[in-house]
Amino acid sequence: LIAFTLVLSFSTALAQKRVALVIGNSSYAHVPALPNPTNDSAKVALKLKSIGFEVLQADNLDFDGFRRTLRDFSKKATGADMAVVFYAGHGMEVNKSNYLIPVDAKLETDREISYEAVPLELVTEAVNGAKGLRLVMLDACRNNPFYSRWGRPKGPGSQGLTSTRPPRGTMIAFAAEEDEVAIDGEDRGNSPFTASLLNVLDRPGLPV
Repeated sequence: LIAFTLVLSFSTALAQKRVALVIGNSSYAHVPALPNPTNDSAKVALKLKSIGFEVLQADNLDFDGFRRTLRDFSKKATGADMAVVFYAGHGMEVNKSNYLIPVDAKLETDREISYEAVPLELVTEAVNGAKGLRLVMLDACRNNPFYSRWGRPKGPGSQGLTSTRPPRGTMIAFAAEEDEVAIDGEDRGNSPFTASLLNVLDRPGLPV
């Protein structure tokens, strides 16, 4: 009876449609490269695959590639039981809005943010078609490398991301508090956020 119950439970889990998009942006063209986002994305992708997710992994995305990838993933997420996006790379807040930064962004002024970066709302839209869990994980609260060229004093908005209210039924995990910077970690390793995530991601019975 115990064996039958285990097999039945496992079959039910396999019947679920779980999809994930994993992005690591390391090779920035106009600011110093980040050593670890692609390491982070590789390990997170493997871990998600091991627990039954169909994973779309796309690293070092430029502006057009980033948007195309989100569009393609939104189609996979429609009707899924679980849809997850994991992003590691540069992210920033401008005028109380959060943006993820493609690898080809120049951002010579803050006015160019809407034309060269991806708003967080576009990412949450990509998971909105899922029936159950809709989760966005952002290992993106690093320093803003473009800020110094904008001629602004260092202060709120110069680093980290801002708090946001996601759509109903969607959860967003940040790697640091508002206006704080998360550490990228040692070269060829993983960020502290990703390392901690990997330790618990496949642990059964944990709430989100």
